[in-house]
Amino acid sequence: MRWLTLYARSRQIPVSLATLMTSTVLVCALAWDGSAGPGDPRLPVLVIGTGTMAASIGLSGQDLALDRTAAIPWIPRRATHVLLAGVLIGAVLAAAQTIGEDMAPTGLIARDCAGLMGLAALGATLLGGHYAWSLPFAWLAFSIFAPPPTSVATEAATWLLLPPGTPAGTWTALSLALVGTTTYAIAGPRRFGIRHQ
Repeated sequence: MRWLTLYARSRQIPVSLATLMTSTVLVCALAWDGSAGPGDPRLPVLVIGTGTMAASIGLSGQDLALDRTAAIPWIPRRATHVLLAGVLIGAVLAAAQTIGEDMAPTGLIARDCAGLMGLAALGATLLGGHYAWSLPFAWLAFSIFAPPPTSVATEAATWLLLPPGTPAGTWTALSLALVGTTTYAIAGPRRFGIRHQ
């Protein structure tokens, strides 16, 4: 169990969890205040997005040499990290809904957690762990401010806010989850060399 504690600390999981809990409490307070209309998916999607961005920071370690000494192969460890982060984000939001107001259906929570964590994993592979949050942030911002979808292409682009069971939203999220998690598990986070002057 000591390795699990060390892994959690090296991946900044306690800080990510604190950020997720704080954002969930704040959004639930807004929802209970009646600020959001019934069925408005923006608030729960903000919780999922915040949790994803917080978790994405831990998709790379602090020390490449230390990471290479691990006894457990990295491919299953990376895939498990992404999957468990998505499950944890969804579980926190679902638990908050049992206490307070029902903000989003389970299908929307599961779909958005899977898609955004896949997008964060892809961001870690392309941009490194410190900037993995930028892809989920950009897609979330676009989805919130985009006009209502009028075609399958715009539905795919705004999949985060679509009702659960919408084919374009489901397939977009599944594709992002599969491609992002697989790419990250195999390639790992992008490493940037440090220049010595």
